Amino acid sequence: MGGSCGKGVVYLVGAGPGDPELLTLKALKIIEKADIILYDKLVGDKIIEFLRNKGKRIVYVGKNSSESGGKKQVEINRLMKDYALKGMRVVRLKGGDPFVFGRGSIEAKFLKEEGIEFEVIPGVSSIIGVPTNAGIPLTHPDLSSALLVVTGREGVKRWSKTLVEGTLVILMGRDRIKELSSELMKYGRDPETPVAIVENGTLESERTIFGKLSNIAEILKESDVKGPTVIIVGDIVNLGKELRDREGD
Repeated sequence: MGGSCGKGVVYLVGAGPGDPELLTLKALKIIEKADIILYDKLVGDKIIEFLRNKGKRIVYVGKNSSESGGKKQVEINRLMKDYALKGMRVVRLKGGDPFVFGRGSIEAKFLKEEGIEFEVIPGVSSIIGVPTNAGIPLTHPDLSSALLVVTGREGVKRWSKTLVEGTLVILMGRDRIKELSSELMKYGRDPETPVAIVENGTLESERTIFGKLSNIAEILKESDVKGPTVIIVGDIVNLGKELRDREGD
């Protein structure tokens, strides 16, 4: 457990869509070692019951509909910092995945700026977990080869800008990166748009290559990428690169 001397560490942990059995093994290991857990509103009741049965010290930091998200975030940031400075292992438990439609990236940036050690633990996002559990496929070789994920808090007009403004995640695009980049620029995407290519994601051999639409194909070729990749296109890539700098990447 974390001691009283020196700084502790904060884990931004994805709790999945609510079923405790969909917590990852890594999340469970981190939870077992936690001194305190700050949990969100969307963390399932069964998971909260599981934490209580484990005898964990838990603190609710969820936002009610009448509360300001920014104001609440200031309080959450303060709690993470205060507990970490006491040398504690802090779990910031978030519904789904910490970096999907939440404030995980904001919290990660805060921790980095404060010089507090942190680690992000992926979770099963409701984007894929809920439809799959309900037996509804999201893609099919003949019926659907694209997936646009949006938040209902914004108008449809905003969604229509994804191709030129939003974040794009491309699977199985390694061998067509030159054509894909050219097409995106043709349809209005800025050639300076940041791109990240993650090879062998989550494995020990994982590596991330950064570039921009105008040069990513050349960089990929020079990097001799052979493994499966996930390609991320959009301004958010710059934030990801900034957060990675904490580890000297």
